[in-house]
Amino acid sequence: MKSLICLGIASLLVGCASPPSVNNTSPTTSTAATTRTTTLYDYTIASPQGEPLSVTQLAHALKQADIILVGEWHSHPAAHLLQAQLLAALYQQNPNITLSMEQFTRDKQAIIDAYLAGKIGEKTLVKEANAWPNYDSDYRPLVEFAKQNNIDVMAANAPKSIVRCIGRQGAEYLDKLPKNERLWVARSLTLAPDAYQQTFIDSMHHGNEAQTKRQFAAQTTWDDTMAETMVDYLKQHPQQQIIHVAGRFHTAEGLGTASRIQARNPKLKVMMVTPISDKVSLHADVPDFTVKMQPLPQRYVQKDKMMAAMTAMGKRNTDLKCY
Repeated sequence: MKSLICLGIASLLVGCASPPSVNNTSPTTSTAATTRTTTLYDYTIASPQGEPLSVTQLAHALKQADIILVGEWHSHPAAHLLQAQLLAALYQQNPNITLSMEQFTRDKQAIIDAYLAGKIGEKTLVKEANAWPNYDSDYRPLVEFAKQNNIDVMAANAPKSIVRCIGRQGAEYLDKLPKNERLWVARSLTLAPDAYQQTFIDSMHHGNEAQTKRQFAAQTTWDDTMAETMVDYLKQHPQQQIIHVAGRFHTAEGLGTASRIQARNPKLKVMMVTPISDKVSLHADVPDFTVKMQPLPQRYVQKDKMMAAMTAMGKRNTDLKCY
C-alpha cells in the first residue's frame, strides 16, 4: 500500500515504492560523519563497493557520466538536501550541467524557461507549471541554483492527466490524443516484459492481469518520457552533463528510466545515486552509489485510516476526463 500514498492514484503510483530489501551495501559511517545519524537531514554516501564518500568525492566519481539519476523519497529532507548539494558540487566541477526534473512536465517547459529568464515570478511558476505541493521546501533550492547560474532546467515528465488515462484505458489511449498533446509523451513505450516490469508487478498488491498491464503502461510512460526527454536534449547539447531528480522507484538499480535511456542510446553512460535506509536497501552487486538516511515516519498505523485516505483520493480522480 505504500506505493498508493506516494503520488495520488491507487492504481498507478509507485514512484516512491521500493524493491524488496536485501543485502544493504552502504556503510554506517562516512568521512564526513563518524557518529550515528540523528536527524532526518543526515546522510552518509557510499560507492557501489561500499567505500565512504563526501559529496565532493561523489561528484568526482560521477564525472564521466552523461546522465546522473538521483533518486529520492519524495519530501525526505536528507534526499533533497543531498540533491541540492550534489548539483552545486557537479556545477563547480563542470559548469556544463543541466538539471532534469520528474516534477515538471513537458507541456510546462515554456513556463520553466520564462521563470529562469526572469519574465515571470515564482508564484506564477508554481501555479501555471503545476508545481508539486512540496515545491517551496524541496525543489526551490534546485531551481533557484539553476536560475542563479544560468543552468537549463528540463521539464522531463509526461502530464499526470495523460498518465492516469493510460492507467484506465491502456497504451492505446495515446492514439486518441491530439497531435500537440501527443508530443508531451514519449514517441514509444517499453511494454515488453523486462526486469522493471517484474519489479513493478511485485510491488502491486491488487488487480487482475489486464489491470496490471494498464497500470504498468502508465508507469513506464513516465520513465520512457523522462528518458526520451534527456536523450533528445543530449543530441542537441552533447557537451552537457545531466543530473535528473526523480522518485526512487524510477531510478534504483538502473531498471526504470536508466534502461529506457540505454535502449534509446546505448552509448550514453548512466549512473545512479540511490537512497537507502535500515528498512530499505538494494540487491547485491548493483552499480548504484548509495545515500543512507533515516526512514520517513510511518504514514498510517491503522488500516482503516489508510483505506479512508485511499477512498478520498479515488473520489478526487473521478473528475478526470479522458478522450
